[in-house]
Amino acid sequence: MTERLIFTAGSGTEETGTETQAAPDTSSSSSSSFGRILVGIDFSRASQHALEVARARFPGAQLRLAHVTDARVTATPDLGGGLTPALPDPGLLHTLEDTDAGRLARMLRGGEDTAQLVGDPVTGLLEAAREWGADLIVVGTHARGALEHFLVGSTAEKVVARSPVPVLTVRLPEGRE
Repeated sequence: MTERLIFTAGSGTEETGTETQAAPDTSSSSSSSFGRILVGIDFSRASQHALEVARARFPGAQLRLAHVTDARVTATPDLGGGLTPALPDPGLLHTLEDTDAGRLARMLRGGEDTAQLVGDPVTGLLEAAREWGADLIVVGTHARGALEHFLVGSTAEKVVARSPVPVLTVRLPEGRE
């Protein structure tokens, strides 16, 4: 069973359930139960910050940077708040994949690797985590307006709701959005 885990930033404590305990020492890989961490990358400042947090918080863990090229780029919003799918343009998807692969490669550090998929970002991240055997998924959160949130939803919220493994959501500090 997965235990709820909340880190209280700057306090040196963590809460599990209703008890407060000293935060674990993450200076070695043996102190963390998260050995394989999948970090969702969409090239936003929020996802870059989430990657920085994952590297700092879990220094001994294996990191896999996962990016899903959104196949819905050729879809158009409909009046009901959803998306009307269109046939994906293979040329456009290929160009996006190549561009995304280059950007992802530039973010890598020694010992890290990548997973690049095409499709729905939520499904892709969850599938990549399952196939790799991730112990934790780390995603950045965006401060979006109410209308945009209504129309496209929140990838982070959907990952949290559907993931069988713990998910750490990381929000950008004030002033960096």
